[in-house]
Amino acid sequence: MSNVESVAQAEVPGAAGVPVSPDGGPEKPRSLTGDAWDDLRRNWIFWAAAVLVVLVVVMAAFPSLFTSADPDACALSRQHQGPSGSAIFGYNFQGCDVYARTIYGARNSVLIGLFATIIAGVIGLIVGMAAGYFGGWIDAVLARGIDIVLGIPTLLAAIVLARRLSADPQDTGFWAVVFTLGVLTWTTGARIMRSSVISAKNQDYVAAARMLGAGPGRLMFRHILPNAAAPFVVVLTILLGVNISTEATLTFLGVGLKGNAISWGIDISTAAPYVRETATPLVWPSIFLAMTVLAFIMLGDAIRDAFDPRLR
Repeated sequence: MSNVESVAQAEVPGAAGVPVSPDGGPEKPRSLTGDAWDDLRRNWIFWAAAVLVVLVVVMAAFPSLFTSADPDACALSRQHQGPSGSAIFGYNFQGCDVYARTIYGARNSVLIGLFATIIAGVIGLIVGMAAGYFGGWIDAVLARGIDIVLGIPTLLAAIVLARRLSADPQDTGFWAVVFTLGVLTWTTGARIMRSSVISAKNQDYVAAARMLGAGPGRLMFRHILPNAAAPFVVVLTILLGVNISTEATLTFLGVGLKGNAISWGIDISTAAPYVRETATPLVWPSIFLAMTVLAFIMLGDAIRDAFDPRLR
């Protein structure tokens, strides 16, 4: 057999060494995203976390689907009453329905975590891309800035900043907590984005785009960012759960949400002194908070493992 015939036979679908797709043609090369999705859809941890996340998001967006009770309808005559048909989680020390407050408390907790993560993501994206793409003295200055923020005790700085921003007693402190968490939690995302950009900007497709006359803006946002965003999105998914937990911590310490706001942190804080009388007003918001944070962290971990080529 001649060399030409050998090459022709090697290129025929179904020949030795040539993979075949279900439609009979040559199989297309798999992408990292496709391989990651194949791993994710076989991972029960991903599906369990995704179901919990969707459930919490729906509960935060449409709490009336889960309860018809008014979370602000309180009566001291029902103080510390146990679970019943009208209130399956019982009543707290003010006579409020614990189940209704737990359902409605998801909204503030999730929204604060979401907005704070968006702020942290925007800051981390800008800083990480600038440091990774331009390098040199810009990278050195931004890297030292990241180190300075990382050196600040997050909880202590959050207490000071949130208390300063929400000095108005009429303010619920919602945006103060959002801004506080956003400006203190962007550093990990910035580091991940920086390393991803450094790796992506040395690829051949970036060099080809640069030779064709693409400017820095087009290179960063059209060619580098789509190929460097996956690890960054994973970090933000985990950060969302962490921010929800941190909001509850700040509120428990008295520097987060206040006034007539409803959140898991407020309910945990107000129920703690009465835990000996009845534990349900403390236990149920704590369970919902823990399951929500765990769901976001598990979802981020599953996505990270699926996109990590070292685990293949």
